[in-house]
Order: sequence, then structure tokens, then C-alpha cells
Amino acid sequence: MDGNEMDLRWLGWAQRLQAIAQAGLTYSKDVYDIERFEELRDISVQIMSAYTDLPKERVKLLFAGETGYATPKVDVRGVVFREDRILLVRETMDGLWSIPGGWADIGYSPGEIAVKEVKEESGFDVRPVRLLAVLDRDRHDHPPHANYVYKLFLLCELQGGEAQTGTETTGVGFFGEDELPPLSTDRVTEAQIKLFFRKMREGDITTTFD
Repeated sequence: MDGNEMDLRWLGWAQRLQAIAQAGLTYSKDVYDIERFEELRDISVQIMSAYTDLPKERVKLLFAGETGYATPKVDVRGVVFREDRILLVRETMDGLWSIPGGWADIGYSPGEIAVKEVKEESGFDVRPVRLLAVLDRDRHDHPPHANYVYKLFLLCELQGGEAQTGTETTGVGFFGEDELPPLSTDRVTEAQIKLFFRKMREGDITTTFD
């Protein structure tokens, strides 16, 4: 186990404790069991808050807002190329650049989410073509996150529209592999973008997954 894996073991522990507590609070009827699971959830909140810059109340709100059996959240992103350049948007929240996308919405298929997110964040109309990658967020070089997340990257074909920012973006552009702007690593990493460039360059139609 290398240093980075050692350093992030706390994240897996906190997420697992939260999942156990959430399931216990959902299915337990005994008042004493409920108290124990609430204490367990509080421990997971303390761990997460201690190792991140998130205040305890913010972490508690994130955890307490989840009910039922804990499952991964799903992040869907639309990968769009034009003349060997990739579409990126500048995020309002941190001023850094990312592939358009966001949390999966109930009632939409992954392809529909990719189309919607690309349109809302960049102004372009696209058509989903194929699934490039399904990645476990914690197994890649992203900052720690309270939720356990699966990331879906869908290759999308440019159909029309024009560059236009949305409520969550302040910039839109196409970038070459060697001219990437500062990235919002909470959403996408340089290694992931380079993987997509390689797939396009080599005609690789396989899906990468963890």
C-alpha cells in the first residue's frame, strides 16, 4: 500500500460508517439501536470534518439528508470533441474547468442527462454515442468527497448550438490535449481527459471501468 492509499483510508472508513448508520436508522425499530446508529453516524461526521475543510454541520446535513439503504451517487458527464479538441466549461463555484456534467436526475436516462448538462452548461446540442468510462471516484486523483460516487463519462457527438454559459458556468471553450486550462479536479482529472484523447486517437471503442 503506497502513501496516498494510507492517507485516504480514513475516507473509506467514514463512508462505510455512514452507510452502516444510514441502513441501521432506516430499518431499526428499537430505540436503543437507533441511538447507537445515530452515534455511529456522528462518529463518521467527526472523521469527515476532521480530515476536510467542511464544517461538522455541513457534513451532518449531507449525511442526514440521505435515507434508506446507502448506495453510490452517480455523476454523469458529456465528453464532446471538435477537431481534436475537447469541450470544457469553467465552473462558477471554483473558477476552474471541467467536462460538462453533474449529478444524475431521477426520471432521466444517463444519455438524457449528458445531453441536458452539456446544453445547460455550454450551449451546445449533442447526441450521446457511447459510454467511455465508468469510474469509482475514490480510486482516482480527486479530492475527498463525503459521498461515495460513480462517474459516468459518455461520448457525445456535436449537433449544433453555440457557446453560451449557464447558471453554473462562466466560460466555454474547446482545448487541445497539450493546452488544458486549470482543471476542477473535484469533477475531472487530467488523467481522465488524456484517457479520452487516447481513446479518440486510437479508435478505442471499449468502456474503461474500475
